Amino acid sequence: MQDHSGRATLRLALAQFKPTKADVEGNLARVRDRIGAHAGRTDLLVFPETALSGYFLEGGVLEVALEAEELAGRLGKPPADAPDVVVGFYERWRHRHYNAVAHLTPVDDRWHIVHVHRKMFLPTYGVFDEDRFVEAGASLAPYDTRFGRLGLLVCEEAWHSLPGAILAVGGAELVVVVSASPARDYGPGAGRPGNLERWDAVAPGLAREHGVYVAVAQLVGSEGGKFFPGGSIVVAPDGRILERGPLMEEADIEARLDGRVLDRVRFDAPLLGDLERVLPHLQRSLDRAFRRGLQEPGSPPAPGLRGGGARGSDDPDPRDRRMLDLDLDLVERTLVEFIRDEVVRRRGFERVVLGVSGGVDSAVALFLAARALGPENVFGFRLPYRTSSQDSLDHAALALAAVGAQERTIDITAPVDAYIDAFEPDVTPLRRGNLCARLRAVTLFDQSAKLHALPLGTGNKSERLLGYYTWHADDSPPINPLGDLFKTQVWALARHLGVPDPIIDKPASADLVVGVHDEDELGIGYPVADAILHWVLKGHTAPELEEAGFDPDAVRIVLRRLDSTHWKRELPTVAVLSSSAIGEFYLRPVDY
Repeated sequence: MQDHSGRATLRLALAQFKPTKADVEGNLARVRDRIGAHAGRTDLLVFPETALSGYFLEGGVLEVALEAEELAGRLGKPPADAPDVVVGFYERWRHRHYNAVAHLTPVDDRWHIVHVHRKMFLPTYGVFDEDRFVEAGASLAPYDTRFGRLGLLVCEEAWHSLPGAILAVGGAELVVVVSASPARDYGPGAGRPGNLERWDAVAPGLAREHGVYVAVAQLVGSEGGKFFPGGSIVVAPDGRILERGPLMEEADIEARLDGRVLDRVRFDAPLLGDLERVLPHLQRSLDRAFRRGLQEPGSPPAPGLRGGGARGSDDPDPRDRRMLDLDLDLVERTLVEFIRDEVVRRRGFERVVLGVSGGVDSAVALFLAARALGPENVFGFRLPYRTSSQDSLDHAALALAAVGAQERTIDITAPVDAYIDAFEPDVTPLRRGNLCARLRAVTLFDQSAKLHALPLGTGNKSERLLGYYTWHADDSPPINPLGDLFKTQVWALARHLGVPDPIIDKPASADLVVGVHDEDELGIGYPVADAILHWVLKGHTAPELEEAGFDPDAVRIVLRRLDSTHWKRELPTVAVLSSSAIGEFYLRPVDY
């Protein structure tokens, strides 16, 4: 591995990048600026997966896709002593669309395309739906550059063993991985989301096994609630992480790669040579295994694993609540950045409005918003009805005073009672409560229009899963920082943020019916419900939970509410009559 001047080191930089959604021209301008900043001091500058458009584009891929030659032209004239550039983008090639990555090198006054790799492994599970919008690439090969032999992978491809092995056997000295890896799993650990912990295992494993440098360039920023945390890494051939990018912010991660290290590592641990010797035998074995995996339907299945009855670390245990523990520092930082990204950067607002009920959920949302936007840009509304408890009003005032937010009280008694007295004098307490909740939402949206402020949601994951909220009221704000936190996790985050104890310690209540708390209506407490919900979402069945020791009545209550309220978590059901039905065929990202 040599740079263009014959030195044995390669000056590498990973551009941890936050693209503006679908703004290809604006993102290209920022890429050109970064290239100019690295001219003369960097040999290879790497931008992440889909850096020119953002990742979650759905049907918008068609509009942002570029041909590789068009990309080269739109990068403009290379600056003097420009680095080579690797950049991820949605590609249009032969009338088809791909998630691709291109390597470009400056030649005189233009950019020359050295290599294009099209992503082969298209994740289509969980939050991912790539296979619906782009086609899979059909080839993988290392290639020569003015610095040596390189290989390119896109995100999930690095999580499989064969792609890295193919590149290494083909002579790659550096494997560059461009990635858009959404953050997930915020349990206590190394101060990074669980997906980055996984990258900390995958990249060093690839490097150690094959004696190659590995560089992983990560996207950063929020896209419709999916948060890219950054955390790019550069790994030495012996598996050491040489450099690590920061979390949740743009940055340039620079490293010098010494080609002589490759010689020493491969001498000490000649694993790549071992692989090359036995590869012909492995290929024959792989062919046999592949044919067996495609055996005809109806042929005898291969014997499966049989459990021995011992409890594993991933088995439900009603006495163990650690699975709901969080890295609260990291959660706070992520949610603060989420609010900044979604309110200011994505949607062009500077302020938010939210209802402050005196409960823990709205208090936590209030604290997060104040830290994200400044208390002067947060408008908290107390919206009492005549049956609202004085404690709720006092606790709402306590939370508002604690953060110094803007505040206003609007009593909704008169408009609610005017409707009831005139038209529905026999209204039930449940209907009256729903009227209050919906009028509060109407009031907040009207105030948002007046103040040019975005409504901020405060509902938690437990309420959403159990259907314990008023449809088109509590769930109506366009962004919600708490919607993926169980109620017990909200309580823990509240203590971490410094929410006043009286707000945290009181029983949870919607305060719609005097003296009635959440547990009275649900028939189960949140600590038990949250544990059951956690294991159900992990794929465990009711019999498995009961066998593990969970109370059968509690399991039935949770599953009944979960199964019977899914409609509340969906958009209105529309009769599909065309091939352009919104949300079925016409799919667009939410934030451009």
